[in-house]
Amino acid sequence: MALAPTQTPPVTPLLNPQTEVPPIATAATLPSSEASTILSSDFETFLKMLTAQAQYQDPLEPIDSSEYASQLAQFSMVEQQVLANDRLAEMTAQLDIANMSQIAALIGYDARSVEPVYFSGEGITIAPEPAKQADQAFLVAYNADDFEVYRREITVSDKLLTWSGRDSDGLNFPEGYYSFEIESFEKGNNILTEPAASYTRITEARRIDGEAGFILEGGTELLARNLTGIRDP
Repeated sequence: MALAPTQTPPVTPLLNPQTEVPPIATAATLPSSEASTILSSDFETFLKMLTAQAQYQDPLEPIDSSEYASQLAQFSMVEQQVLANDRLAEMTAQLDIANMSQIAALIGYDARSVEPVYFSGEGITIAPEPAKQADQAFLVAYNADDFEVYRREITVSDKLLTWSGRDSDGLNFPEGYYSFEIESFEKGNNILTEPAASYTRITEARRIDGEAGFILEGGTELLARNLTGIRDP
């Protein structure tokens, strides 16, 4: 009696031979620090996927070798991009260190800016800049809640003046942060209102939100790019 031919159970492919190898270049969407740590493991996974696809491909419909070349080229491009990003980050860090070294030399100087400054009971130097055509100007002070606490007419001039921090009764305002404005008038009409710069001592150089900056007396943070002047106290 003839034996029935033995049937070999079909092998289930790990990958659909008609489907492309899933792109492994997702590292491009990650930060360079994360991408660089997964590159080696991703490359090994990529090679395993190629090997599995080659092993289980349909002999009657072999995969075009150009697909392999395309995937390898794609991975190589991502690898080079990640390495370039890492190098750029290193160069940026070196530049930041150089900038910090330069601005650290300004510690102890007075920084000029329009940022709110801390009043500790001592006078604050103001640098007014009223409009040139103004015939009247006022210095206005605001507390940390943006509430007007002081108003005084000043000379229409850009000469430095000192805000004493005292009210009309001669009493000191509470310690805290204050900001200033200069209001310019011409023939009774307000023609310009703008922040008034003040001078505050620099006590520290520090990175602030990823940028070079200063810490002023009282704890005010000032980015170096917002510094409008410097003077020797």
